[in-house]
Amino acid sequence: MRWRRRGVPAGAARGRLSRPVTQPVEADVRSWHSTLYPILFAGAASVWSGTAPAFDGIVYGVGESRDSIAIFRSGLQLAFGRRWYETERGFVSGFHEVSLNHWWTGEESITGVAYSPVFTYHFVGGARVQPYAEFGIGVGYLSDKTIRFRNLSTRFQFEDRLGVGLTFGKDNAHDLNFRYMHYSNANMKEPNHGIDIFMLSYAYTY
Repeated sequence: MRWRRRGVPAGAARGRLSRPVTQPVEADVRSWHSTLYPILFAGAASVWSGTAPAFDGIVYGVGESRDSIAIFRSGLQLAFGRRWYETERGFVSGFHEVSLNHWWTGEESITGVAYSPVFTYHFVGGARVQPYAEFGIGVGYLSDKTIRFRNLSTRFQFEDRLGVGLTFGKDNAHDLNFRYMHYSNANMKEPNHGIDIFMLSYAYTY
C-alpha cells in the first residue's frame, strides 16, 4: 500500500478543497450527537448488563490530525481468543474492532464507520500490568470526501494503525493506548491526500 506524501497539498493555501459550509456548526454538532449517543449508550449498557455476546470490549478515543482536525472515536471490540508465538517474553494476540468516527474542524465535519482486525504483541510483565504494541489494517467508509485542505477522492478508505498501550487492573480489563492512524485510498483514485491522526484511547474489556 502506497502512503501519500506528508504535508499540505500544493496549492491548498489558495483555497479550501472541501465543500462550502451549508449549515451552522451547532446543527452539525447536534446531528453528530444524535448519531453517537445511541451507540455509546448501547455499548455502555452491554457492559453493565453482561448481555453482549457479539463483543467483549468498548473503546473511546480522542485525537487530532497533523493539520489540527479534531478526532472523536468510539467502538466495540471482540478479542481473537487465541495466542500465537507464546514465549517467556510475550505472545501475539489481537481483536476485531468496529468503530464510529467523527472528524471536525469547527466549520466542517466527516462521520465514518470502520472495521479493522488488530494484532497485538503483549510483553509479559507483572500480574496486573502488561505493556503491548499493536498493528492493524482495516477499511472505512466516510460521509464525505473532503475536509479542510484534504481531498480524499473516495469515501472508501483504508485505515492503518500503529500503537503502544498498557493493560492493567483486575484481569487486565483496563487499557490505555496511544496510536498513530493513517487513512488513504491506497492511490485507487487521485488526489489521495489522506489524513494522519494521533489518538489517545481508553478501552474496557468485560
